[in-house]
Amino acid sequence: MVRPMSTSTEHEPRDFPLAPPGTMGPPANYAALQRECPVTRVRMLIDATAWYVTRYEDVRAVLADPRFVRPTINAWPVPAVDQPSSGPELVTMMEMDGPRHRALRQAVAQSFSARAARARESRVRARAEELLADVERLGPPADLVAAFAEPFPLLVMCDLVGIPADDREFFLPLADAALGAMVTLEEGRRATERLRDYLTDLLAYKEREPADDVLTDLVRRRDSGALTQEELIAFGLSMLVAGYRTSTMFLANAVLTLVSHPERFDALRNDPTLVPGAVEELLRFLPVMNGVVVLLATEDVELRGRRIRAGEAVLPIIPAANRDHSVFSDPDRFDPRRRPNPHLSFGRGTHNCVGVHLARLELTAALQSLTSRFPALRLAVPEHRIPWDDDSPAKSPLRLPVSW
Repeated sequence: MVRPMSTSTEHEPRDFPLAPPGTMGPPANYAALQRECPVTRVRMLIDATAWYVTRYEDVRAVLADPRFVRPTINAWPVPAVDQPSSGPELVTMMEMDGPRHRALRQAVAQSFSARAARARESRVRARAEELLADVERLGPPADLVAAFAEPFPLLVMCDLVGIPADDREFFLPLADAALGAMVTLEEGRRATERLRDYLTDLLAYKEREPADDVLTDLVRRRDSGALTQEELIAFGLSMLVAGYRTSTMFLANAVLTLVSHPERFDALRNDPTLVPGAVEELLRFLPVMNGVVVLLATEDVELRGRRIRAGEAVLPIIPAANRDHSVFSDPDRFDPRRRPNPHLSFGRGTHNCVGVHLARLELTAALQSLTSRFPALRLAVPEHRIPWDDDSPAKSPLRLPVSW
């Protein structure tokens, strides 16, 4: 494990940039940081500091640089001597490196390939249509977070992976706590233990009752010696914490971005060929999960004249990179016709998102179903009355009241 050295004293850390309350952001000072201080130290929302990296070129380089590794929640911040870390590690595919990481990615590659996404397209669209038919039947107003943005990615993920959707009342609060571990560290560590126990029991069930899903396939590979139990648990945690919950937040923000500006929604309704470009632009435009990718330097690294010492934390801010004026013309404008659109939302290098094709399929199906079924979809309340969870940098609306 990499142990942090003493923190650099070149300048006092800045406050962690946060979006204004009641919004998804992004923080207003991205452009200023890119222009004036693209690599700067910030105070985290926990008792730690980190290097905050905002320029596209630097973020792109850091994400693929093997000198930076992602720590588990028990490895960083390193506890004080009188408060040793305890509890199980939250190890997802993001924290894994080397041969075992490659073996796990190869094991799931076919299930998450572009070809597999195309094969599942009709099932994913059917899920979207089923949920939206229920919304239409119950009539306006409707909360699209509870009725669609949360259950749709959940059902798609559960169907593919083999996690019982009926267990969601148990695992969703734990997944939220684990996802917020960089804010509520101890709560995240406690949630991890319960999630690991849940996945251990689920894997044992898959061994007894095999099915046509990814977890069953991974159990067979484990039993043949190709994978370990820890690698299977890491995959399960990846799906619950990153693969599902980030998708629900992203979808809620995407719908809000469109319906709060009716001209955007109307453009997609009137010209469905714009939807693929809109999906890529939403991926670039939405600052979901601001600054929660934490990496540790394994050796001293020079970046923009700053010396990042071995063991110090670095935050490559993907939402800032996605709005870098040197790469994107008029980056604060939503433009579904933007070409090219080399956003970094799925990461880069060996840890780029394994679910990239499924994520694109989900968002495309959601937007096409919404615009065709509800051509007059609009917010049912003024935007400033939409409730938000402002205690976390992972910003998305708690409810999204709409009418049509």
